[in-house]
Amino acid sequence: MSLDQQAVTEVLKQVIDPNTGKDFVAGRGIRNLTVEGGTVRFEVELGYPAKSQHEPIRALLADAVSKLAGVERVEVKVSSKVVAHAVQQGVKLLPGVRNIIAVASGKGGVGKSTTAVNLALALSAEGARVGLLDADIYGPSQPQMLGIGDQRPVSDDGKTMIPLEAFGIQAMSIGFLIDPDTPMVWRGPMATQALNQMLKDTAWNDLDYLVIDMPPGTGDIQLTLSQSVPVTGAVIVTTPQDIALLDARKGVKMFEKVGVPILGVVENMSIHICSKCGHEEHIFGQGGGEKMCADFSIPFLGALPLDIQIRTEADGGTPTVVADPDGRIASIYKQIARKVAVRIAERSKDMTHKFPNIVIKNT
Repeated sequence: MSLDQQAVTEVLKQVIDPNTGKDFVAGRGIRNLTVEGGTVRFEVELGYPAKSQHEPIRALLADAVSKLAGVERVEVKVSSKVVAHAVQQGVKLLPGVRNIIAVASGKGGVGKSTTAVNLALALSAEGARVGLLDADIYGPSQPQMLGIGDQRPVSDDGKTMIPLEAFGIQAMSIGFLIDPDTPMVWRGPMATQALNQMLKDTAWNDLDYLVIDMPPGTGDIQLTLSQSVPVTGAVIVTTPQDIALLDARKGVKMFEKVGVPILGVVENMSIHICSKCGHEEHIFGQGGGEKMCADFSIPFLGALPLDIQIRTEADGGTPTVVADPDGRIASIYKQIARKVAVRIAERSKDMTHKFPNIVIKNT
């Protein structure tokens, strides 16, 4: 086989993206392929953020092509580009936000907020522009987890609020607007209105992903968000415990009813490893999250241990992904973040911006 673009393409068809499980040609990620003499040049554009994977992917592709007869030099550039993807029918995208990820649980106390903040930070660490909205009006926790509970948002135009920033992500929470000890003694409609204002009156700045830390349950706020907010997909957080799984299943059903796809399930507190002797014990049961995923035919994104490090770092205002970015637990969060981003990238792209506005005039 002579060295030409077709020969190189055939080789690239055999190289599997470790994050998607598809070859790079089928994934339509190959750009600007040229063959000049013995030099092969091409670019790879990933549809998901994976900064930590760029070099391994570049090396994987370069190694495969270099084995082709006649190849003397291989130049590969790897980049990521996140675009807007389809949301519920009849719901418009939010200005300044390409994709919205709802992080939800049917039950409180399963580590949903900790998962949401670490997911947001992990997506950011992989190169994405990320925002985090704390949708828990009655019990906002993100101000403390991000270490910016003493700050207040400002407005340049008197109409919209500029989100606060922490560790490279944009953030908004009712906790930024009230005293930490002030209880929100509001009925559902008031809480829902406050959430809508925070979501739509915040000047989100060119976000690839807005992660929404949902309150527990399936009440007014959850219903409003899932019906009127352009949610690209939802991540369900649970523990292996049967009681937690009962409520998590309800959360899955709620999103299914309103047409929001489930991106996958994260199992928190999966296993406890004794810091003294190393003994492993499944305190809250074993395999519950994976079984639920099998029952609903949805992806299992990963399992996190019951580890004091996760709790202390979140309470201290430096979540694990930034406190220990190269550690084992941060690596798990980043793997989960890449799986979520890949699931979104595989969804249909949003095409509403392709349609022209139709204006009817009397002439």
